[in-house]
Amino acid sequence: MNNSSQQMKAVTIPEFGGAEVLRVASVPVPEPGPGQVAIDVAYAGANFAEVLYRRGVVDVPLPFVPGIEVAGRIRAVGEGVEDVAVGQQVAALSIVDSGGYAEVVVTSADLVVPLDAFVVGMDVAAALPSNSTTAFLVLDRVARVEPGERVLIHAAAGGVGSQLGQAARLLGADRVVGTVGSAAKVETAKRFGYDEVITRDRIADAGEFDVVVDVVGGPARRASLDRLAPMGRLVVMGNASGAEDVGIPANELWFTNKTVSGFNLAAFSAAFPKETRQALRRAVAAAAAGDLRVEVETLPLAQAVEAHRRIESGTTTGKLVLKVAGE
Repeated sequence: MNNSSQQMKAVTIPEFGGAEVLRVASVPVPEPGPGQVAIDVAYAGANFAEVLYRRGVVDVPLPFVPGIEVAGRIRAVGEGVEDVAVGQQVAALSIVDSGGYAEVVVTSADLVVPLDAFVVGMDVAAALPSNSTTAFLVLDRVARVEPGERVLIHAAAGGVGSQLGQAARLLGADRVVGTVGSAAKVETAKRFGYDEVITRDRIADAGEFDVVVDVVGGPARRASLDRLAPMGRLVVMGNASGAEDVGIPANELWFTNKTVSGFNLAAFSAAFPKETRQALRRAVAAAAAGDLRVEVETLPLAQAVEAHRRIESGTTTGKLVLKVAGE
């Protein structure tokens, strides 16, 4: 809700287009409604999802403040909120209504995890809600990885890929292989729990897998299905290549005992917020314990354009976060 007369600084999308359309603007400070909290944002994660908002792939009202994950301090709580308090440091998903590229964001209290019990930097805390939460939900809730299984992850050096490999290992996978788009990213991806990292043009020789997670789309999607062992599961959760959709014949799934599932964090968070919060808490705990490595690079909020350009170029590794507080 934007009933406040106070103003704050935010990065907005005034029109759909390239990274250059992003603008720093003054907008009303949002106030929490029932079941919501307002957060003074310290850091906001930068993600490919926000690029899709900016391009107009996702239909959002303009002007629009992107930003699907943040870390900060509780500013205010709405009616009925009892499990977080003003002043607490938190990690939070703002993915349902977005708004994280701002000094203050409002989100559901069910998508917030207090950081009191965890020793984790606020920059790292801002990097966990989207990618790390997704990794645990995709592999545990959707793919249902079991100990001893073989897992293949595409885009292994990217933000979510860097977390998927490690989550697979924590869930007991026996062989975890990652693919990358260029040889230059192989060594980077190896830092994130993979037994082996290959370029995607070598996938035909990678063997069989019980689970494949595809964020790339296009030829990689068809190749992923071919790599599934009987009773294997392919999880589709992106189309970073921008390729045309790949049709998968239902009869093929029938005859080969294979499964294809989809996962979208925004839709899942809206439908199952408390389960999403449990996965976020699991991610925060793993990062605090040193079991989950998160490599973070920080840019000022005013450089959101640069962050988007780097994400779109496909050259980023690890995670970009935008520093909001203290600008």
